[in-house]
Amino acid sequence: MRTGIATIPLDYGRCPRWLFERMRRLGRGIAEAIVEEFGPEEFLKRLSDPVWFQSLGCVMGFDWNSSGLTVTTLGALKAGLFEIQDRLGVYVCGGKRESRKTPEEIEAYGVSRQFSFAPQLIYASKMAAKVDSSLIQAGYQIYHHNFLFTKSGKWAIIQQGMNTNNQTARRYHWLSSKLKQTSNKKDFIEEPHTGIASQLRGKPLNLTAKKSENNREISLKLATETPKTFFKDLDLIQTLSEVKPSESKNEGKPEEGKLHCIKRAKNLTEMSLCDKEFHWHPVVEEKFDLKRLEKTIFSVKEWAPEDFEKMLSLKGIGPKTIRALSLVAEIIYGARPSYEDPARYSFSVGGKDGTPYPVDRETYDKTLEIMEKGIKNSLVSLREKTEAQKRLSRLI
Repeated sequence: MRTGIATIPLDYGRCPRWLFERMRRLGRGIAEAIVEEFGPEEFLKRLSDPVWFQSLGCVMGFDWNSSGLTVTTLGALKAGLFEIQDRLGVYVCGGKRESRKTPEEIEAYGVSRQFSFAPQLIYASKMAAKVDSSLIQAGYQIYHHNFLFTKSGKWAIIQQGMNTNNQTARRYHWLSSKLKQTSNKKDFIEEPHTGIASQLRGKPLNLTAKKSENNREISLKLATETPKTFFKDLDLIQTLSEVKPSESKNEGKPEEGKLHCIKRAKNLTEMSLCDKEFHWHPVVEEKFDLKRLEKTIFSVKEWAPEDFEKMLSLKGIGPKTIRALSLVAEIIYGARPSYEDPARYSFSVGGKDGTPYPVDRETYDKTLEIMEKGIKNSLVSLREKTEAQKRLSRLI
């Protein structure tokens, strides 16, 4: 169950060395306590919960409402677990500066530890980045990516995007065991997240929603079966979007033989459509690079991907290509995608008023016990342990 919105303002600057060192030791202690008690897979499961992860960062000492909590908490965990990763059975790859090197790090572990599943992990890392940058188009550019996995091949992904226009960040959480199983493989496309934390919610193009299934199917067919028709339709949409209201014979009504009539607003064109399953569509005023788009689409046709996920995984397929395909699929074929923002997170143990469900006292107490055990086992001073326990009490 997912509800609520986390506040994560976009911050700049660096974590002080003295704080990072203490976070490293405290994070290591908490990780060891959880793995010792429940195993490495449970540690990944807890990190995939946006609320629990936020709480962990706060207990470790970072600002509760800062985008830097994600980067610093995971950086401290990566540094703290490095020396004990083989004993613990948990490996941490990526980061802020190392996000693009994540596949290389996974491959290195695959070679040095003889992990035969390394190629599957690399694929998961790349697909998560593509999904969050191309299928959820809310104006957030991915700049941080961490990939954590166990000796058994289970994995979790935590990545973050920034929106420099409104100075906010959005955090995406993934867990391998939560992906839907379809046709003997994991589904990376339809509602794959364990949670998305964000300060703001809007109406982004959301092709991960189940409601967008028809739009995805038609987009795939446009690229693989009828690319020439796709470009004709896209040209028609862009040409008609340039018609001014004064050129329309009947205000508010489509002209005979025209696709729509148009009412313009700043950066927006509202198109009233005739004889379609829907009556309007917001079209962002943007000019697609047709030469580049044509090269990409015909490349897709040549590769002939069997499903939407395979198409998305191809080199060159990015947000603009997906947006163009989705636009034609909706306007011309009536396959409306979802514009519901998936940025929500789960309560870790419920709410006192029963929303979204009553407090799970047993889970609550166990969570506190593990946090306290981790604080006790960490290699920090008595004063630092006391301060950590106070932060934990404030969270309660």
